[in-house]
Amino acid sequence: MDGGSEQMDAFIAAAEAAIDAAGAVIRPHFRAGLAADLKSDASPVTIADRAAEQAMRAVLTERFPEHAVLGEEFGQAAAGGHSALAGFCWVLDPIDGTRAFITGRPVFGCLAALLHDGVPMLGVIDQPVTGERWVGAAGRATLFRGPFGGMVGCRPCHGLAAAELSCTSTEMFDDVDINAWDRLRSSVRRTSFGGDCYAYGLVALGQIDIVAEAGMQIWDWAALVPVIEGAGGRLTDWQGAPLSATSDGHTLAVGDPALLAPAMALLAH
Repeated sequence: MDGGSEQMDAFIAAAEAAIDAAGAVIRPHFRAGLAADLKSDASPVTIADRAAEQAMRAVLTERFPEHAVLGEEFGQAAAGGHSALAGFCWVLDPIDGTRAFITGRPVFGCLAALLHDGVPMLGVIDQPVTGERWVGAAGRATLFRGPFGGMVGCRPCHGLAAAELSCTSTEMFDDVDINAWDRLRSSVRRTSFGGDCYAYGLVALGQIDIVAEAGMQIWDWAALVPVIEGAGGRLTDWQGAPLSATSDGHTLAVGDPALLAPAMALLAH
């Protein structure tokens, strides 16, 4: 797919329109004492998650009725009887970081990605409260819009000892993962926690150098890949392989590609 094509421009416009629709739903609920239910995996979900995804689906299916849609809250809606990950498929996470959202912390995000035959070609990370947005597309440099300025671009990092590491929570790691994580954490300059998709946006802004996580579903990472890679970084599994629908949920983002090999070595089980 030609990243400079008019078709890509149309895809980006649709993704941003869907994100705008989700933000209009989400903002009135922020810090409004919204109740949360528990899903089967014990993760929280709110009326804002569900209504925001419905708003996103409405925009995308109107503009591209031939495309499939896969969302965290409402699953797959395949077009033309095809697999939801064959051909063009939108992958949505209306609120990535519901725990942050329901506790009033503006470090959650709204994610929209477009995959072609399972490969992410477009991704948007949006923080609807702070007004920050990252747009990544195949063949293009990542764009950033927000009130705080800042140049988009992953920064060079001279080895793990100088790196800023981030992870949403160590609760995502099992007993084997946590040992690997501890090896990486012990080798970097500093570690910070929390952030969900927002931390990956900070990698693209050159504020964080590494994010290592586990238990990630396709709607958690699909939008992040074009954003990170369009800013000059890498986002893979813990073995350095491209992320796919069959990945095991382990993700490793680095701003400086030179950090990938040493981080993988420490994370190896």
